[in-house]
Amino acid sequence: VPPEFPIVEIDRTRIAQVIGNLLENAIQHTPESGEVRVVAEVIGPTARVTVTDTGEGIPPEDLPYVFERFYRVDASRSRTTGGVGLGLTIARKLVEAHGGAIRAESTPGKGSRFIFELPLAQPASTQREKRG
Repeated sequence: VPPEFPIVEIDRTRIAQVIGNLLENAIQHTPESGEVRVVAEVIGPTARVTVTDTGEGIPPEDLPYVFERFYRVDASRSRTTGGVGLGLTIARKLVEAHGGAIRAESTPGKGSRFIFELPLAQPASTQREKRG
């Protein structure tokens, strides 16, 4: 993140949990020769964080459900081999609690991209004007 990146008011622990979950999933589903990338950028009034991997990807029929409780793309995975299926659900709830949104895009065989956006903090002068 560049030093001039605007301020985003967040609960650092919770957003670190979101990024940690997305990174853990990306690493778990990407082969050793693959790549995992995290990019933060400003898009209009939001900060966008994108976690992209070159892993196996998610089948199109599973993509709409990846943020649902207990949902696993690979139904053969168990708690010991892949968690309980709550990580992305929790990530979505935490991002939404910050006034943001999260989504997933994927191409089977090429990888996945998880994107979340959070509102930028308003400058103090704008906050005062709204209260006035």
